[in-house]
Amino acid sequence: VTVCQTSITELLLAAVKPNWHQEKDPQFWNAWAQRTLKIALTRQSLNRNRAKNLILFLGDGMGVPTVTAARILKGQLNGQSGEETVLEMDKFPFVSLAKTYNTNAQVPDSAGTATAYLCGVKANEGTVGVSAAAVRSQCNTTQGNEVTSILQWAKDAGKSVGIVTTTRVNHATPSAAYAHSVDRDWYSDNEMPLKQLFENIPNIDVVMGGGRKYMFPKNESDIEYPNVAKHSGTRKDGRNLVQEWTDKMQNKKGYYVWNKNQLLSLNPNNVEYLLGLFEPGDLTYDLERNKETDPSLTEMVDVAIKILRKNPNGFYLLVEGGRIDHGHHEGKAKQALHEAVEMDRAIGRADLLTSAHDTLTVVTADHSHVFSFGGYTSRGNTIFGLAPMVSDIDQKPFTSILYGNGPGYKIVNGVRENVSTIDLQENNYQAQAAVPLSMETHGGEDVAVFAKGPLAHLLNGVNEQNYIPHVMAYAGCIGKNRDHCMSKSAAGHFHPTFAGVVALVTISRLVY
Repeated sequence: VTVCQTSITELLLAAVKPNWHQEKDPQFWNAWAQRTLKIALTRQSLNRNRAKNLILFLGDGMGVPTVTAARILKGQLNGQSGEETVLEMDKFPFVSLAKTYNTNAQVPDSAGTATAYLCGVKANEGTVGVSAAAVRSQCNTTQGNEVTSILQWAKDAGKSVGIVTTTRVNHATPSAAYAHSVDRDWYSDNEMPLKQLFENIPNIDVVMGGGRKYMFPKNESDIEYPNVAKHSGTRKDGRNLVQEWTDKMQNKKGYYVWNKNQLLSLNPNNVEYLLGLFEPGDLTYDLERNKETDPSLTEMVDVAIKILRKNPNGFYLLVEGGRIDHGHHEGKAKQALHEAVEMDRAIGRADLLTSAHDTLTVVTADHSHVFSFGGYTSRGNTIFGLAPMVSDIDQKPFTSILYGNGPGYKIVNGVRENVSTIDLQENNYQAQAAVPLSMETHGGEDVAVFAKGPLAHLLNGVNEQNYIPHVMAYAGCIGKNRDHCMSKSAAGHFHPTFAGVVALVTISRLVY
């Protein structure tokens, strides 16, 4: 039963294609609820296998309102009303909440949160891979306060490891997997002499994302944009880190690629190491992506898993949908939600390439945003549309999607902008905001944690965000808490020792 949970869910939900006529019949809703109940009953048999593979999908800034809005968008892109659509992450059998605050911040940033869900300890905002004893921008507080990540634990256990992101590979989220820095903004030696991506964890098997310019000498022209100065190299030490990596890997089946054609031309069976840097900075938004030259997140995940899964010991893969966050910061809800839909496609692709029998997959966010949608919109209303009413204060229409703050705040002739004549479907339309800011801010509420696969049921209830890598490590028998790994039954299931259970519970409660 456990092995087939995902397929059972898909089969039962596949029959649900509601239309408004059916929904008037109580039997429709009763039958749907009964199918859902059958799904829930299959989950009574828990998956206690050892997790050979571990995958973490991180939607940067993907709070619960973003998940819901992305679900509606996905459905509307497929010609449906949207609300009843099922995201790939919706199919996961276990859902919990994570508390996202940093040790010094009620509303967190992406660096401190990354340290939590990758290294297992909460930290100060703006710092990556160091404990809360380290102070942001104070370099002398780094030494002695470094903390290691689950990527390191997996590598030490003999697993292959990979990082795939739509941002720079040295951005906040991926950095916490390999770096120890008291400032998330130290991207290269132009800001601080750090080469940690290639040196802290030698031989990371797969790295894909953006950030080419941080790997090349200052002013060296970019291969894709040779006449654009802002895309030129930034390194003051004169090092070409890509060339150094290529030289190191030339006899190890290592390949460097910088465009989609090169990536998809590879035979994963002949690749042991892959470095893919597809833009000088962050990758372009998926809505604006050149589909001929730039790979999608789904395509990168597909190649990454096909390379990593060859290791008989399994793998750990971090996948970040990083530009969800950027879209929200810019008030561009359409960009953010299309990024979330693309990450959901990548989750679906990973599901096809792995099995819940031996792969623990977790989908979560580092934090939320002050993004919401409301206004009593009718069923099937375009997610980017107007509310079906005007304000009873200024008698002007307003968008369903609103931000609590951000660049979408606009005053025209001393009054709120009348959006009835604005093209709300434009890709870069900045949704209305209550407070004017050049960049919209994060939100402080809990985020959802979706889980499936071995021991996914341990991610239940409301937990501190730093609990996540402890569960993943426990399921995969990596890291420090491995006593239970010695008591595996002939059927391949764990029978955790009392000491192992106590250790896991103790770790999760230490923060109280």
